[in-house]
Amino acid sequence: MTGERISSGADGTDAAAAQRRTDLLSARSPWGAAADPDGQVLPPAFTDPDVRPVPHAALDPEVRRIPHAALDPDGRGVPHAAPAHIPLTDASGPREGTTRLTAHGCWYPSADPAGAQVAFICDRGGVPQLWAGPVDGGEVRLLDAGPDPVREVSWSPDGRWIAYTTAPGGGEHSRVLCVRPDGTDRRILAGAEPGTTAYLGCWAHDGSAVAVTVAVPTGPPVDAAAPAAVGHGGPGSGLPPGWSGRGGDAVLLGPIPLTTTEPRPTPRADAPVPAEPRSSRIAALLTTAPYGRAASAQDDPRHLRFTATAGFGDGLSAYLIDPDGAAAPVLLATEQDAATLRVCDLSPDGGLALLRRGPRGRREAVVVRTTDLTTTCVVPVADGDPWIGRFSPQADTLWLRSDAEREFAALIAARLDDEGRPGDWSVAVERAGSELELLAFADDGHTAVLAWNVRGASETEIVDLPASGTPTDGVGAPRPVPLPHEVVTRIVGAGRGRLLLALSGSQRRPGVWWLSFGVELVRTPWSSRDEDAVPPGRSPVRPVPVGVTARDGLALHGWYYRAPGRGPGEPAPCVIHLHGGPEEQERPVFNPLYHEILGRGLDIFAPDVRGSSGHGRSFVDADLGRGRFAALDDVADCAAHAVLAGPADPARLAVMGRSYGGYLTFASLVWHPDLFRTGVAVCGMSDFATFFEGTEPWIAQSAAHKYGHPERDSELLRSLSPMTRIDALRVPVLAVHGEHDTNVPPRESEQFVRAARERGRAAELLTLRNEGHDFLRADNRRLFRRAAADWLQRHLVDRPASG
Repeated sequence: MTGERISSGADGTDAAAAQRRTDLLSARSPWGAAADPDGQVLPPAFTDPDVRPVPHAALDPEVRRIPHAALDPDGRGVPHAAPAHIPLTDASGPREGTTRLTAHGCWYPSADPAGAQVAFICDRGGVPQLWAGPVDGGEVRLLDAGPDPVREVSWSPDGRWIAYTTAPGGGEHSRVLCVRPDGTDRRILAGAEPGTTAYLGCWAHDGSAVAVTVAVPTGPPVDAAAPAAVGHGGPGSGLPPGWSGRGGDAVLLGPIPLTTTEPRPTPRADAPVPAEPRSSRIAALLTTAPYGRAASAQDDPRHLRFTATAGFGDGLSAYLIDPDGAAAPVLLATEQDAATLRVCDLSPDGGLALLRRGPRGRREAVVVRTTDLTTTCVVPVADGDPWIGRFSPQADTLWLRSDAEREFAALIAARLDDEGRPGDWSVAVERAGSELELLAFADDGHTAVLAWNVRGASETEIVDLPASGTPTDGVGAPRPVPLPHEVVTRIVGAGRGRLLLALSGSQRRPGVWWLSFGVELVRTPWSSRDEDAVPPGRSPVRPVPVGVTARDGLALHGWYYRAPGRGPGEPAPCVIHLHGGPEEQERPVFNPLYHEILGRGLDIFAPDVRGSSGHGRSFVDADLGRGRFAALDDVADCAAHAVLAGPADPARLAVMGRSYGGYLTFASLVWHPDLFRTGVAVCGMSDFATFFEGTEPWIAQSAAHKYGHPERDSELLRSLSPMTRIDALRVPVLAVHGEHDTNVPPRESEQFVRAARERGRAAELLTLRNEGHDFLRADNRRLFRRAAADWLQRHLVDRPASG
């Protein structure tokens, strides 16, 4: 793929900038003591102080308030058209013109029922693709050689299907597909209709259905007799050219309760849980009227199709879909103007569904009784990984990863009665000062795997859960799992007594490892082939943890990367790199961008400013509302610490970041115009008003909680927008954006670059073709890395410090 570069204007750096930066930084005081666990040579003032979180009471209660979703008169959101099956041609095997990578990896594993085969994502071919193969050796096979990046993978419990999501054109909208393990019978399950996007949920325990969430822009209802959106691959069908479609209407399924008379069984606490037959409750749901046939407007006046019309809020509808296409989808839940909705688990008998909903920072776990769609339980849960918990094998206990009324997420549990209503909640496993980041379960349902976030690194342990009685009684002692790398990104069961873990670290690209209980972790043979993370001759830099105290006393944390070949006292040009989110976290994992920049002789300091995850709820919420001004001060405080406590050259500082970090980059350049010599903003917001106008509606729902409401808080958002202070810009800036980005539309970079040039500042825009908010294609990633490193080298190394 190619990128488009817009040429720069005049150089905007004045001759006194270096002195102003030095004066600004020297006005601050050093803040720490030495800390170097890896034995690297660094100056004595680097430290990692304890986090002192801001109490919730100090936050503006108005900012933290959550508006209720718009509901129909019956108290539910209006559901949207159920997706139709679309069979596709066989696309397994190699793809011509494959781009070989010098840095690739494997991640997001999912095992077959026996744990002998694993499906996973690998970008060895130049774009993340779906692969499968034996867990302990043998050849792997490419299951989908299409050009669309793969994002999630899930093997069905009966072993017959592999479901996965793709991003058509590399953009932000996604589709849910399924394919046989041998690569045949590939088809789209949801997300093919124009204007829609679809997300993958869990499987029914018997493999008869998979949960899918469909998001569509809602418009006024149209006549139910109008032509359906799903076609045969022609104009307006939403399918790529040459792909086959399936005839028939995609009809909206309304929220009419199911009418089954079969009572929900109450299993004995000590009863074994056999494999569910096809005649289980899931099968009953798929065949119970009106869901076992195509519903029509005559069934209920709410059964109307909706058009994908711009200007309306988004609706999310969660369905159970039969991958064989023999039964109509079953509606589980629907939300109007919603931020997120995902089906995380179904009870083994199909009577209960566990859903995750709500905007970031205010997620909720919801238990729904599938027989009548009644909500029986709502409890706050933590941000981060969407797989928030699971029912016990007898569906008499619910286990959740939650930070309800807590600073850090822990494993909590409650007994459920026969109707799915919870008793008292209790904390099953917790750690002081550490976040429960990942919660997974072995296939037996009685063994939990917990991954704790300890200042950005992972610590993993296994615990045995009680089969009956009070959930917290009988929880076994945690058994630690030694990790060969710093971070765990996914954990899944893989047959009896075996787990699969996706790991990443500062010295190697992501890989997949398998673990039999009581046995040491073993890297899968096909994943071992991805150890060529970097070209020979230069090893990746292992970062050093760094602590900073902000000007208001809040403790910050980050990772410092020292460029190879520099002595401990030698000042170096330094890039302050800011992650996205804001709720993301800087992790000690191999980053090819960092490797490229470090190779040019530039240091990198990657901090977690307030608003980042991994340091407690108060820290995440500390940037809400007007707290964002303090986050901008955090950037300056981190730059000052890198200079006064260590090796950064005050005359050669740059700021860089992506997504929210791109916003911080734009903002730092105009709030602290004398601090940095240049900046690189990647997919960043420059004006909150235009951002809210152009982003996806479900993104706007979450962003309103985090940044402020575009109408009620318009003045605050205007004062926080970099475009409001564009006249203060004094240094060159490079903006980078994906052309299909609908999270942060390219207009955000374009208007900042245009305004900078109009004021005589040097500014360039690099637009990456066939990319969205995340850059997924190998050639585009290489282009981006080279362009960013070239720009930073030009302005921090090649040009004299005086000008």
